[in-house]
Amino acid sequence: MSKRIAIVGAGALGGYVGGTLAHLGHDITLIDPWPEHVETIRARGLELDGMTTEERFVVKSAKTLHLTEVQSLAKAPVDVALVAVKSYDTAWAAMLIKPYLSPEGFVVSLQNCLNEETIAGVVGWGRTVGVVASMISVDLYEAGRIRRTVAKGGDKHTVFRVGEPHGRVTYRVEELAEWFRGVDSSKVTTNLWGERWSKLVQNGMGNGVAAATGLTSGACLRNDTIRRFQIRLGGEAIRVGQALGYPLEKIRGLEPERLALAAEGDAAAQAEADAALIPKAGANPRADIQRPSMAQDILKGRRTEIEAMNGFIAARGAAVGVPAPSHVKLTEIVTRVERGELQPSPALLGA
Repeated sequence: MSKRIAIVGAGALGGYVGGTLAHLGHDITLIDPWPEHVETIRARGLELDGMTTEERFVVKSAKTLHLTEVQSLAKAPVDVALVAVKSYDTAWAAMLIKPYLSPEGFVVSLQNCLNEETIAGVVGWGRTVGVVASMISVDLYEAGRIRRTVAKGGDKHTVFRVGEPHGRVTYRVEELAEWFRGVDSSKVTTNLWGERWSKLVQNGMGNGVAAATGLTSGACLRNDTIRRFQIRLGGEAIRVGQALGYPLEKIRGLEPERLALAAEGDAAAQAEADAALIPKAGANPRADIQRPSMAQDILKGRRTEIEAMNGFIAARGAAVGVPAPSHVKLTEIVTRVERGELQPSPALLGA
């Protein structure tokens, strides 16, 4: 019998992953709080788009549920629940799906930031798994329509890293990794926490900066002042992660220590960081529309994850005695932009 998979939060990433898995024949139920999105999928299917012709298709096999209809899952409990909501919605999403898990069912965090502890607080550590989605960009640009705005990782970059909080390799993470290979490159990791913090460093360098400036990711990298600020963000976050004891992975192709040294003024490391980052600005054919999730939230007038991202880095740094002033600054700016007190502009970062 095929596993019953629920996607709690069928937005950009959740809808993209869930829709692709449904297209591949998996038993998928999409659960989302946006009524128009759910009704549009029911009426015409979920339209997915990507960088190639093969990535463009309409999914009509996925079941859909409004939040008010989730109780119907009592008739067919969920084996795997992929939570793909914003970090600030994690607790209620885990509570929503918990009563409908099968006896061996478990919850997977398919999110930015570090949310496994929140999920485990609801369903228990034994029912909690993490999936880090690295270097992927997707956009829910209108109800029922999701597009991927960067190329697949393929054999050049492993996008999905699946891991247990305790670090051991289990059958369930191997099975998850195999499912995710149908979406893009995937692997099992024994370093979930290091992978999580490394992704947080990466997000912390890009998401809030694009939200504050109103620029695309590529435009941020092409601007010398903004790129230098991004490097400082990366270096501070690396130093916090190191103090916390996380074994960090490469950040945007750079060894963590080299990026940290670049942030601290080492000329050779700065040249190395520029050489790694600047070419990425022109590498994406959809660079004119590619914006990270936080910048998309600002455009849509939605709450951002700035507190769970840069604010979290700053708070953890303060707790271990490692200052992260650039993250404090960025958190304050994006919060004010989110509230409408400031308009996004490169000038907010001195550019």
